[in-house]
Order: sequence, then C-alpha cells, then structure tokens
Amino acid sequence: MADPRPKLLIIEDDEGLQRQLRWAYEDYDVIIAGTRAAAIDALRAEEPAVVTLDLGLPPDPDGTSEGFATLAEILALKPDTKVIVASGHGARESALRAIAGGAYDFYQKPVDIDQLGLIVSRAFHLHGIEAENARLAAAAGADATVLGGMITAAPEMLKVARTIERVAPANVSVMLLGASGTGKELLAKGVHQSSKRRRGPFIAINCAAIPENLLEAELFGYEKGAFTGAIKTTEGKVELAEGGTLFLDEVGDIPLPLQVKLLRFLQERVIERIGGRKQIAVDTRIVCATHRQLEEMIAAGTFREDLYYRLAEIVVKIPTLAERHGDVTLLAKHFVGRFAREMNPQVKGLAPDALAALNDWGWPGNVRELENRMKRAVIMADGKLITAADLDLASDGPGEPLNLKAAREIADRRALRQALARSEGNVSAAAKLLGISRPTLYDLMKQYMLQPEG
Repeated sequence: MADPRPKLLIIEDDEGLQRQLRWAYEDYDVIIAGTRAAAIDALRAEEPAVVTLDLGLPPDPDGTSEGFATLAEILALKPDTKVIVASGHGARESALRAIAGGAYDFYQKPVDIDQLGLIVSRAFHLHGIEAENARLAAAAGADATVLGGMITAAPEMLKVARTIERVAPANVSVMLLGASGTGKELLAKGVHQSSKRRRGPFIAINCAAIPENLLEAELFGYEKGAFTGAIKTTEGKVELAEGGTLFLDEVGDIPLPLQVKLLRFLQERVIERIGGRKQIAVDTRIVCATHRQLEEMIAAGTFREDLYYRLAEIVVKIPTLAERHGDVTLLAKHFVGRFAREMNPQVKGLAPDALAALNDWGWPGNVRELENRMKRAVIMADGKLITAADLDLASDGPGEPLNLKAAREIADRRALRQALARSEGNVSAAAKLLGISRPTLYDLMKQYMLQPEG
C-alpha cells in the first residue's frame, strides 16, 4: 500500500544530519539523497512536492557549484517543486542567487529544526494550493493568471512569476532581461504590486524612447529657468516615484554621462534637478529591464560595470513566447475572447488550421506580436472561427494534420475562402469557380462556419 504521507526529499551528504532530519520529519515520507545524481534519480522516481537542498554537495562540499547545478536540474525537470536551500557559504549572496534561480526559500546552517520545519510545512501548504488551482483551472478551461495580470500556464513562466513573488518583498533592485514584447513592464508591475511599496506610485520611463538631450530632464527634473523653455520647476520621474517603484525600461540605452548621475543616485539616494543646487532625498525602488546584452556593453565600455551591479542585485531572465510551452494557444484564445467582445462578436474561436499555424510560427515579436496579430484577425474574420488566412499565417504546411479528414478540412476551408474572396462574397460566382452547386457551397459554408455574403 502506498505511503499516504507527503513526500519530502532531503539532499544532504552529512550522514549524521541525514538521520537527524529523517527523525525530525516523521510526519513526511522522507527520501534521502547525498549526491546530485541520487537526488535526480529520487526526483524522477518519487516526484516529491518539497525538497531541502544543501548547496555544499560533493564533489564541491566547500563551495556551492554542485548545489546550484542540482537546483537548476530539479526545477528544469519539475518546475513546481518547492526547493528550500541551505548553506553556510556566503549566506546573503547565496540566498539571493538561489531565490533568483527559482528556490522557494532559504535557511542558514547550522540547522534549526523548528525553523526549517515551519518552512517545510508552508512549502507543502503552498504546493497543495497551487496544485488545486491548476487542477480547477484546467477543468474549467480557465486562463491561468499570475502576478495580478500575466496569463500563462507554462512552467517556464510560472517559475519566473514565483521568483518575482519571492524577491518582491525584499528591498533590492531587480533587473528583467528579455527580448522585446515578452512582458517586462507587466512583470515590473508585478514586482511593485507584490512589494511593501504597492500603495506608492509605479512610475515607468522608456529610456530608449526619449532623446538623449531630454532624458536627464525626464529622469531628474529641472528648475524654472534652467534652460530655454523651462517655464516652471518640474519634478522628474525619480522624484515622482517617491515611496514607490521606478521602472527603467531599456536601461541599456542610457548614455554614459547620464549613467554616472544615475549611479550617484543609487549610491546616495539623493538627486539634484537640472539648474538646481538643493539635494533632494528620494526613497524609491528601482526595477529595470533591457533586451541588450549588458555584459558585452560593459566589455565594450558603453555601460558602466559599477552601475550594472547596483541595478542587478536580482536578475530575472524572461523566456521568449516560443519557449513558453502551451502559452501560444492559451494567449491566442484569451485575445480572441477579449477582442471579439469589443470588435467582432460573431467570432467564437480558432479553426484547426489557425491553431496549427499559431504553433508553427516562431513569434520573433513575442506576446506583443501575438496580441497585434490576433486583433487584426478578429477584425478581418468573416466567419465564426478565425483561420490561418485571417492571421496572415497561411502556408503550404500549416502543421502536421491529425489525420486525412483534418487535412481535407484544411484544404477545403482554404479553397472556399479563396473562392469567396475572388468572387467578392458572391456565392453563385464562388460556386462556379469551385465547380459545385450553390446548395453544396452553402452546405460547406455551414459546415465550416463561414458566413455567406451573397
């Protein structure tokens, strides 16, 4: 008979501590592993909900490299696992790095059994809630929303969301790295809304969208008369973010002279407006984002290394839409529902060829491209179901069909739409082009939910 107790995997190479932890957690089905290989074998075989992980594993017992490699492998295989890491090596640095890497929580050695027990209990409770929410969402076909607005069911993106929820309460700078259109501003708002500053303002500025000669005034403000056109004293974005969060989008586009002034603010937490002499203290949290490779810019001398480390206390890498398994379909259906209500209520969903085309496309513009394409498709659709042609993604190979029937449906639908388009919606003319009778064409249009125009 299967053990009904929740499964807890303890990854620890100290045999004495192994025995102590096994005894302390008798309410759980405890599995012990002393190496990364044994831990991964146990993860595959037992699928524990919660793992405690000593970062100092052999063959690097005095460091953390093997522990971090184990953490990464666990979360790659089973992203919903709650991993609690422990180390006596550089506790704060290891804690930040582990949480940024997806760990649920952190505790410092020597082990306090009661404290760790509380963390383990909370981890099991949270895992249970998340599992039940996922089950209910799947059963209802509902969108999975995280951080108050982002829609995702992809393990890759849920891992990012969990990381942000963990780091948001800490007063540290967060850098979001990801391609354009991946939702960096939405995640930045998630940091703000999950933090202790959520009642304060969220101020965003796109550093790439403002000319270099105006960016300093936008950030730090200016005094009346500081330059031609400065007819009144104006607060900058930094000052407006007092008590809240300042989001610097495309921070890699800040010019070097202004990087110096931003670094000074981060070090001293005071600013001076352009044309002013008074130092103004500002308490704001910095969240920044960029699609640029800052390490390469540092090497090229176009981005200051000291500024990078001030901004990147926590670095969160955002996957592209193509890397978010299952999210293309989930987001497409969400956008169809939203835009159809606003623009074309007859649209009810996506045809099989549209789903195939959506999942075959590489999405270089990420979620922003998908949103724009779905909006256009809803506006252009003349049937109840959006097709690959509506998406402007029709091709000779829109994905491998399920079977011969599905392949024929794709071909029939494409031929019908082409004939109706060439005949400008005249059903009689379209039937003649297809070599079929008008009643047959009406039957096919009804079957494929295409709206008659003539």
